[in-house]
Amino acid sequence: MTTVLIADDQPLQRFGFRMLLESQDDMTVLGEAVNGVEAVRLTARHHPDVVLMDVRMPGLDGIEATRRIIASGDRTRVLILTTFDLDEYAYAGLRAGASGFLVKDAQPEELLAGIRAVSTGDAVVAPSLTRRLLDAYAHHLPMGAEDTSEGEDPRLAPLTEREREILTVIGMGWTNTEIAERLHLAESTVKTHVGRVLAKTGARDRIQAVILAYDTRLVEPS
Repeated sequence: MTTVLIADDQPLQRFGFRMLLESQDDMTVLGEAVNGVEAVRLTARHHPDVVLMDVRMPGLDGIEATRRIIASGDRTRVLILTTFDLDEYAYAGLRAGASGFLVKDAQPEELLAGIRAVSTGDAVVAPSLTRRLLDAYAHHLPMGAEDTSEGEDPRLAPLTEREREILTVIGMGWTNTEIAERLHLAESTVKTHVGRVLAKTGARDRIQAVILAYDTRLVEPS
């Protein structure tokens, strides 16, 4: 059973989401939040598998709420809802630690599939789309991210040469199949390498690995 918390300041939107989710045998709604503060509080109380997070909410918005939920170390994953698939809110949500994003007018089956994917640790957004998004908003990278003169980013230190190569091509948007074909590896070996990269760097999922590759300048914006 996948447990979900709905965070949206629009009552009709929350009602629609709840009706859809509760029509599924494998999903249950643990609660509803009308703003970011409530989303953080209810997540800490209920520990849902997924928070369906609207971006624009009064007081604490969905981006900062996502950042606080992820920073808490909770196992909960966040699925951001945006108006456009390549907008600044989607970018900010991913950088805050969200495991994916969907546009608000997505079809019901897309929303359900997205929630199921996020709950099992998969990415809702293709890494190739994430790279396009990062390229579009690369000027928002944190101050100092471009300065590597003081030495290598410590998050890369645990990686072997092969794992660093894998992280680089993940950042370039390659799928496991593409990595296997281009680097002449078995796909099972690629999956093992990807798992080790995530574990050693602390990246929650493949999307966060793409962001890490940009932050550490293994991949440069196009």
